[in-house]
Parts: sequence; C-alpha cells; structure tokens
Amino acid sequence: MADSVQATLTKSHRRTRCPRHTLLVRVTHWITSACFFALLVSGTEIVISHPRFYWGEVGNVMTSSLFELPIPASRSAVKTGYGFVLPDQNGWSRSLHFQTAWLLLLTGALYTLTGVLSRHFRDNLLPRLADFRPRALAGVVAQHLTFRRPAEGGSYNVLQRATYLTVVFLLFPLMFWTGLAMSPAVTSAWPAVVTVLGGHQSARTLHFFVAIALVLFVLAHVAMVVRTGFKDRTRAMITGRVMEEQ
Repeated sequence: MADSVQATLTKSHRRTRCPRHTLLVRVTHWITSACFFALLVSGTEIVISHPRFYWGEVGNVMTSSLFELPIPASRSAVKTGYGFVLPDQNGWSRSLHFQTAWLLLLTGALYTLTGVLSRHFRDNLLPRLADFRPRALAGVVAQHLTFRRPAEGGSYNVLQRATYLTVVFLLFPLMFWTGLAMSPAVTSAWPAVVTVLGGHQSARTLHFFVAIALVLFVLAHVAMVVRTGFKDRTRAMITGRVMEEQ
C-alpha cells in the first residue's frame, strides 16, 4: 500500500502547468464567443420577422419563395400558415446584430493577422501531406466514430485542422461578405459586392446557410471540449496553461 501511495505521489508531481494559449488567443476567443451568442440571438429574431427566403435581387410576401421555415412570423403581413404572430423584436435585434458584427470583424481581423504573422496557422493548423494518407485518415475517423478520447490532448488532428482553417478563412469571411452585401450603404458604393452573389436576397439566403454551418461547428467544438475534458480545457482558455504529464 505504501508503494502505491508513493507511486501516486510521484505521478502527481509529474503533472505540471504548461503554456497552451496566449493572452491574445484567450481574449479574442471569449470576445468571439460572446459576439457569436449575441449574433445568434439577434439573427434568430431577424429571421422570425420574415422566415421566407428567396434567390435573386427581389423577394417579398407577394413573390414565391425559394423555401420557408415552418415557424410563425412576428409580422402579420408575412403569411406562414399560423393563426398568430410572435412579438416583434426586429428593432433591437437589428441594432445589436449590426453593432456586434463590427466588433466580431475587428476581433477576427486581429486574431487572423496575428496568427499569420506569428506563423500559428502554418505551424499548428496547416495539415501535413502525411496527415492525408489513408491509414492516418482512417485512424482519425475511427477515433471520432468510436468516441475515443484523443491520446494527445495538446495537438490537433487533421480533421480539426482542416475544420478550423475552413472556419477562419472561408466561413467567417463569407459571413461578413454576405452581411455587407445586404447593406444598401455598402452596395450603393460597391455594387459588385452583391452582384457577384446574385442579388440581395441571394446574399440573405447564403448568409442563413453559412450561419447554420457556424452553429454546427460551435456545437461540434463544444462536444470535443467536453469529450477531452471540459474543466481542463476551459481552465486552459482562461489561464493560458494546461496540466500535462511530464
């Protein structure tokens, strides 16, 4: 018994706090999290005011829609098949949505610029050619399908790297692009911003689908955090350090 206690103490002494996240990464992460939540809530309220989507330049209650969400609207003029309307929250939701989007844009630009200059994306997120070998990919897929906890919590596998890069360099830029394409002030100065997308209503529809993709990413991200140790991961994103075996 004394040997087991000594072994436990020896093992506990090998656990040390190692640097994991820089201050900039932690600050931008929590600002992005708060902004995403605000955008999700306000964006949902905006959609509820008109849960119909179109393609092209023009779309209204008098035209046929590309698809409709099976939810009641907050405006009586929008016929959704329900015998009631929800409270209209379109005023504050639009104001919060636009202001939060600019804060998120500045935060994302700072994070991306710093990540490029510090070579964080190249060193930690850019997949290697060896990661795409069939055996390596099969191992990563099997790990996720069987819900096995990763052996090395401090590294990203190829699926995580590809996903993070897609979010940072594709989904977020597309989200801002389609958002700006719905702004009359922006499109009046630079019409190409919206014409390339096919029109204002096309931009709104694309904006909606990109938002869904980002929500799915956040859900998967939270699930992975829970799977690899929610308490440790959250502490690391607050303090910047993670407990590792030495």
